[in-house]
Amino acid sequence: MKLQLLRNATLKLSYGGRTILVDPYFAPRHSLPSFAGRSPNPLVDLPLPVEEILAGVELVIVSHLHSDHFDGSAQKAVSKHLPVICQPGDEATIAGAGFTDVTPLTTSTDWNGLRLTRCEGSHGLGPVVEKMGNVMGFMLETPGEPKLYWAGDTVLYPPVIETVRRAEPDIIVSHSCGARWDGDLIVMDADQTTSLCETAPRSIVVATHMEALDHATVDRNDLRRAADAKGIPATRLIIPRDGETIDLVV
Repeated sequence: MKLQLLRNATLKLSYGGRTILVDPYFAPRHSLPSFAGRSPNPLVDLPLPVEEILAGVELVIVSHLHSDHFDGSAQKAVSKHLPVICQPGDEATIAGAGFTDVTPLTTSTDWNGLRLTRCEGSHGLGPVVEKMGNVMGFMLETPGEPKLYWAGDTVLYPPVIETVRRAEPDIIVSHSCGARWDGDLIVMDADQTTSLCETAPRSIVVATHMEALDHATVDRNDLRRAADAKGIPATRLIIPRDGETIDLVV
């Protein structure tokens, strides 16, 4: 299995002989509005040309429709004939953008030998969840590959902990920038990410969704310092750079 972090939550996965693109966010640097009043978004450019990112992609997964997960630039660039898997409720909007093969992930589905299972997530806790809307994570499995749990835009809360303990994934992808909305935490921060590592001592955690948006409160150095303080080595909490490809074998 190979995982390439492009920017923010956008991943390109080589898994089970297939190539998957997760949450494409292709907007040029500073082309979209600020979330926190500090800077237009995204804060950085993509590390590769869009054409190179899309090369070989066979499946697109869209966890939810926030602009930093499936923006207008991505909707224009991604082939309308590629299969798209999304959370229930988003399929009509994606089809309305011209995509012709859209499948909501209600529970589990099989795609070309891969098993995808929807996982619960909460984009914050309390009243902010109504503002953020529904999100999903997913489990990805196939014989001969590590079991991957992509947690998505969620805080660390009991259903995520239960998923980790029940499924015992080999790899967990977290969103760890500590983004806040009106003061409320809406994805994991450094403390929650390191707690996730402690909850899943046999898993490798790959922390993403960092240094791309102006409402983030945690950068890569912050997270590494927090991990070091808890004795979590870089082999167990991987914090990739934009454009970096990681070969994950367990």
